[in-house]
Formats: sequence, C-alpha cells, structure tokens
Amino acid sequence: MEPEGRDLFAIADLAREFGISTRAIRFYESKGLLAPERVGATRIFRRRDRARLILILRGKRLGFSLRDISDYLSLYDADRTQQVHLLAEKVDQRIALLERQRDDLETTIRELREIRKLADERLVKS
Repeated sequence: MEPEGRDLFAIADLAREFGISTRAIRFYESKGLLAPERVGATRIFRRRDRARLILILRGKRLGFSLRDISDYLSLYDADRTQQVHLLAEKVDQRIALLERQRDDLETTIRELREIRKLADERLVKS
C-alpha cells in the first residue's frame, strides 16, 4: 500500500521511506517537531506526523534552522494567513543569505583565479 494511503506508521517505516535514521526521527521528536502516539514503548506515527516530517526534511534541505521549522510548524494547524506570511518572510531571508553567499563565492573564485594566473606567470619566467 502506498504511504499516502496508510494511516499508521512505525518509526522504521518512516526512516526507510525518507532515507533517514530512526535516531533522526527521535531527535525531531525530542525537539517537539513530531509528537507520535505511544503504545507502550512503541511510537505510532499518523499521516499528520508523516506530513510534518516531510516539511521538516524539506526545511532542512533548504537550509532553514530547526527554530524556523518549529515556528512554521507551530502555525500548521492555526492561522494559514499567518503561516504564509511567516513562510514568505523566512524564504526572503534565506534567498538574501544565499545571494550574499553566492556573491562572496564569486569574489573568492575571481581572486583565486587571479592568484593562479600570477603564479603561472611567475612559473613561466623562472
């Protein structure tokens, strides 16, 4: 059965599906980002937990901090307008940071190429 058609998931199911460790999932739980039900010592994840895990992993892949992800998830069941505003603000901040980093990288690459050119010229002269 497709994961989207299921209602319940074990921690190992989610770890396997998303290619992460069960330890990572427990870490997200310890940070309050996931809240599985418990049956004894067994964690039972629902579709909602799976959806939240997708958002957590996407946020991490895009470079957002756990705090940013937590802020966004705290609005998950609340005011959608506020959630969208927060998302737009965080995305704008992330884009600005990445653009600054890209500019810094381009400057560094230019400087390194110039250094390499000077080194090559000195090697030819010697």
